[in-house]
This record gives sequence, structure tokens and C-alpha cells, in this order.
Amino acid sequence: MLFIPGTRALKTLLAARRHLNFTRAADELGLTPAAVSHQIKEIEDQLGAILFHRAGRSLRLTEAGTLFCDAAEDSIETLTRAASRIQKLSRGSTALRISVPVELATKWLMLKVVQFRRLNPGIDLRFDISYDTRNFDLDDIDIAIRFGTGHYDGLRSEHLFGNVIVPVCSPRLLNAERPLKEPRDLLQHTLAHVEWSGQGITWPNWNTWMAAAGVPDFDDRSVLSFSSSSDAIEAALSGVAVALADFAIVANDLAEGRLVQPFELGIRIPAEFAYFLVYPEASANDPRILAFREWILGEAQQIELQERPLS
Repeated sequence: MLFIPGTRALKTLLAARRHLNFTRAADELGLTPAAVSHQIKEIEDQLGAILFHRAGRSLRLTEAGTLFCDAAEDSIETLTRAASRIQKLSRGSTALRISVPVELATKWLMLKVVQFRRLNPGIDLRFDISYDTRNFDLDDIDIAIRFGTGHYDGLRSEHLFGNVIVPVCSPRLLNAERPLKEPRDLLQHTLAHVEWSGQGITWPNWNTWMAAAGVPDFDDRSVLSFSSSSDAIEAALSGVAVALADFAIVANDLAEGRLVQPFELGIRIPAEFAYFLVYPEASANDPRILAFREWILGEAQQIELQERPLS
């Protein structure tokens, strides 16, 4: 009988191809290097062919290895697509699964969904909250909110809102021992921002903001740098720091008085970058997506209206 490895073995094989190293493949899969080596050897023995040339700790694919790995990748993708379709079918026609970035979900969308459910009781919202960009063919999602340029092959994009980076802090700091009257007063406080670059842009930081505010001699060596805006915002909420944050993410905290914006100056991300509602072209007439689209575009418009004028 012809030997066909199971999906777990095929995933091990593909990890070995990606890394060309059993140790790194093992780290990715949560296995030991010996277990990875054993699985690859078992596939080779069953096929009667060498898939990798071993040279110390490094690997090199043989012709047979390239052929079999390409076929394994196609097989895994086909099975994954089928599993995704089955999951969507099993959810029924009322469920709508949404992929949302972590901060946008926790600080904005999740605070609004009660209203959507009240208006649309026949739609069961489900959430995939992750920093990862999901694939509509391979993952169990129907619609997504993404940050980027909005250009995605085969997908329809609806502009939600842009990004304006503003200073925020606990209201306690406004009348504290070192009050914030003008931008230079910030030099007496701990400052926090996000350090991030991607998609051809660099997220505005305190150097950018201070230069725009007319404080040219700013020294950023004592700034608290975070990889996620959630941590920077938490530092502001706790009163530890004045943070630079995306207005859309902190709009609810500002509206409810947990945070204040001490200065109106905001730095706008280049206009071509924004948050977009994204869904497959083939799903454009899905009643669930149409209902969610109409509702969220209205909510996003409120963000645009709330933004203070930029200086």
C-alpha cells in the first residue's frame, strides 16, 4: 500500500523545510529535535527516498524532498481551506465571525457590540481577537478590521477612520505638583510611547510630537518605550506617565474622564494608512455583513467627529 503521511508529520516536514534545521523546526512545533528527526526519518523510510541531505546541523533539500514538500504544502492548504469552509457551515447562517486587532477590540469595539446586538438580534457576533492577519480562505472568519492601505487582492475594503496620535494622561496630572500648562512642561514628567515600524511607516513618537510642538531640545533617553499601545495607555491610566496614543483607541477613556488630552496637538499618520473594514468580494451581499458594515461605519464616523483639530 502506498504510504501517505498524516497531517502532523507533514507539518513537521514543512517546518524542517522552512528552517533547514531540526532544532529550529522543533522550537516552532514545540517538539524535541530528536522527535523531528525521527518523524522525518520515518517518512523517508516509508517513501524509500532521502528528502534532506544532512551536513552537521544544517539541512539541504534533495530533488525528492522538494517534490514531496511542495505536494505536502498543497495538501495542507487544501485541507485547511476545506476545514475552514466546514467550520463556517457548521456555525449556521446567523453567526458572523470578526477578526479584530487586540487594542481596537478591547478599547473600542467590545464596548459597542451590545448596541449592535440590540439592533440586530438575529446576528450572533463572534470574535477572533489577534494581532495576526487572518486569511479568509484558510481561517474561520467572515469579516475583519485591518490597519494598512486597504489594498487587498480579492477583498473589499471600507475606510473606517485614520490615526491621530495624541498625548493623554490621568486627569490627576493636570493640577498636580507639576501641572501641564504648555508642551515644555512635559519634560518634567515621565513620557511613554509605542516604538513600531511597518508597512513603510514609523509610528509617531515623542521626538516627532515635541518637534511639532516647538520643543527642539527634547531628549528621549528617559522615555518609556512599549511594543503595544495597550501598555502605553495603561501607564497613562495609572498616572505613571503621559502617553502618546491613537485617538480612536482612547476615545472612550477620554469621553468617560479616565484620561484627558492635555494639549490639542496631534500627529496624523499618513492619510493612505487607516483602519479598514475588510471582507471578500464574494460576500458583499451577505445580509450579516451588510448589517455590520452599516452599523460600524456609523460608529467610525463618530470617531472622526470627536477628533480635536490638529495643530
